[in-house]
This record gives sequence, structure tokens and C-alpha cells, in this order.
Amino acid sequence: MPDLRANGIDLRYETTGDPARPPLLLIMGLGAQLIDWPERFVVALAQQGFHVITFDNRDAGLSTAFDDLPAPDLAAIFGGDPATVPYLLSDMAADAAGLIKELGLEPVHVVGVSMGGMIAQQLTIDHPDLVASLCSIMSMTGDRTVGHATPEAAAALMRPPATTRDEIIAGSIASSRVIGSPGYPAPEAEIRRRATAKYERSFRPAGGQRQYAAIVASPDRTAALRQVKTPTLVIHGEDDPLINVSGGRATAAAVPEARLVTIPGMGHDMPEPLWAGIIEAIVDNTRR
Repeated sequence: MPDLRANGIDLRYETTGDPARPPLLLIMGLGAQLIDWPERFVVALAQQGFHVITFDNRDAGLSTAFDDLPAPDLAAIFGGDPATVPYLLSDMAADAAGLIKELGLEPVHVVGVSMGGMIAQQLTIDHPDLVASLCSIMSMTGDRTVGHATPEAAAALMRPPATTRDEIIAGSIASSRVIGSPGYPAPEAEIRRRATAKYERSFRPAGGQRQYAAIVASPDRTAALRQVKTPTLVIHGEDDPLINVSGGRATAAAVPEARLVTIPGMGHDMPEPLWAGIIEAIVDNTRR
């Protein structure tokens, strides 16, 4: 996993598949790392004929941390005071654009999940020449009237970070259970394996807070999405407790000729039994 300097910061990235194939960039969500993309999911995309690129967003994993910045005052930010906002989703989209350019991959197919879907949307808005197709999964437009979380999911998101390894891993497992897919519950051992791997690679709760501040402070993308001409696919779980399916529906309604796929039983994750259908939909969109 090499590092690359892009947009003034270091980004840790990894590639899978034949470099001669069309590039497909995967963008992860809030506090997530490139290893949150299941290896077999990435390999399956590569087997469909793509050169797949995954990376750690700023303030996550092994990319540049912004620990020298003051902690964001989320209450003030929600109230409209941006004084402690560290950066915006547009800055994170610029990171992705810099990665694409430095790797010489333009244009690329782009897939983003959750916050990664927001970044992918902003990347397409700001750098349309870099994006061959867009897939936004379990995400939203930034319109605060849609995509609301259940009280339980919101509480899991805002839970104060634990201090010991065991408590941190247990908290991650508990959050996964709250926001996961009710129709496709993941095995306990697999959830624990992922939580442990994430903790041992990188644990940056402060970075997650800064990323969340970027989500809250970034403007509604609805009007800008109406100008998008890139072939767009929106996938959303009908039982997503963290970002209600209305967020996905609003995204698809905003982008001209976007295709919307909603999946019963899917929450705020991508269960393995759904991978084949999700990959098929992504591939179909890239062919548009």
C-alpha cells in the first residue's frame, strides 16, 4: 500500500486488478478505512474487468491526519456557526481528484458509500471531466429534510469513544448491529474480525469527528446535482436506519436520468448476499 501526495496531503491507497483496464475508484464513508471495502468485493469488481483503486480519506486510516486543528464544535456547526469547521466535503472531493490526476487515471468510474457517496457526488459536480460514471450508495444530497437517522442509529453514531482496546472493539460491534441490515445479519465472528482489523490498523476518533463536521457544514448539493450529466446509479437499503431511504430517493430524483435501486432488508452496510446484484448494477451503469 503506497502513499501518494495529492491536494497537499498524503493519501494511502491500494490497487487491485489489471492497470490496463478501466479504472474504478471506491470511496469509503465516515471514519472508515480502505480495508472497510471487503477484499472479495474488490476482487469481484476487478474480475469484472476493472482496475480498482481504494484509499483512505483524509483523517482516516493511514492518510494525513488533521490533529493540529481544534476539535469541531458540532452544536455550533449545527446552529450555523462554521468557525470550527476543519474542512468541507469539497476538500475531500479535491483529495480524490488529486489522487486520480496523480495516478494518471482520468476519467474514472466512481463508487462511494455513505459519506463516500457524498464525496463522490461532490467530485462529479466539481470535476465532471474526471468521472466516467457515478454510483452513490446509502448516501444523500445534503438536504436535511431527507435521510434522517433513527434515534438508535443516531445514538450509535454519536457514542463517545471508548478508551480500551476491548471496549473500542465491543463498541464498534454494537454499532454495526444497530445500523446493519435486518434482512441480512452478519455473523458475529465476521463483525468482530472487521472491528479488530480496523482498530489495529488505525484508530482516529477525532478524525471521524472532523469528517462529521464536514458533512454537517457542507451545503445541500441538490441544485448542483441537477446539472450532472454523468451516468448515475443510486443504491439504497430500504431498511437503512442511519440514512433513511428517502436520502437515496432524493439523490436519484436530483440527477437527470439517474437509475435508482432500493433493496429490501438492506441497512447501512453491504451484506455479502447482496454483492452480486450490487456489482451487476455498478457494471451496467459503467456501460451507460
